[in-house]
Parts: sequence; C-alpha cells; structure tokens
Amino acid sequence: MQARPKEYRYKVGVIWESERRGFLNAAGKPAIRVATPPEFKGHEGVWTPEDLFVAAQATCFMMTFLGTAAHRGLRFEAFEAEAEGTLARPDGQFLFTEIAIKARVALPPDGDRALAREVIGFAEKDCLITHSIVSRVRVEPTILVLKNHAAPAA
Repeated sequence: MQARPKEYRYKVGVIWESERRGFLNAAGKPAIRVATPPEFKGHEGVWTPEDLFVAAQATCFMMTFLGTAAHRGLRFEAFEAEAEGTLARPDGQFLFTEIAIKARVALPPDGDRALAREVIGFAEKDCLITHSIVSRVRVEPTILVLKNHAAPAA
C-alpha cells in the first residue's frame, strides 16, 4: 500500500460580477454564484461565505462518517444532517462561535446502535474541517432502527 502524501492543495478562485455578488470557481467543477448575505447588505437566495463555511463542516462530517462507517462495517439505510452556525461578536469581531450538527442515521432492523454512536463520535472528532477551525462543533445524533428496509421520509 502506497503512503499518502503529507500535504494536499485545493485551489479556488473568485470573480466579481456586480454589487456584492460574484462566482466561486475551481478547475473542473461548476461555478457557484456567491454574494454577501442580506444581513450585511447582500442578496437573498445566493450562497454566501457563511453558508459555505457551515456547509464545509457539514459535508466534511458526512464524508468522515461515510468513510468510517465503511471501514468499521456499519450498515445503515439512510443518513442526513443539518448544520447551523452561530455567528456572533463575543470580542467585538464577528466569528463563528459554534456549529451544531443534527445528524440522523437510520439503521436496518438488526442494526448496531453502539457502533453507529462510535462512528458518529469519530466523525465529530476526526473531521479535518473541525481540526482547522476555532468554532466549537457540537453533534446531536439521532439513531433510528427501522422495522423494514424503507428509508425514512425526510
């Protein structure tokens, strides 16, 4: 097995469009329209840096969960999570003070609840985005054991 490199680089660009709007882009990926949020004289209905920050945490948590679940042999029927970031000014400057993730995992009837909790706990602690930020990240898991194999309605 080949060792992983100790460093990876991720390159993105931004292009101003007009007012407080622009585009986020990266080679080989679709552009994302971005703007300042309405609470900072920006625009409704457009992804903001604040949305993307919270989204980075949520998607990293999910990907860490999925990788760990596969590695540990956790069988599950569905996974979803909602994340909410709290932006505050505790010392006069805005920063994210907390990101709360409500994770929901549905297990098959013979699912292993204890293993599901372990995998969620690992994903909470080992997500690389969590390691890269100063905000507190709090995960609130819900683990369901399904009576049949149908995924729960969202």
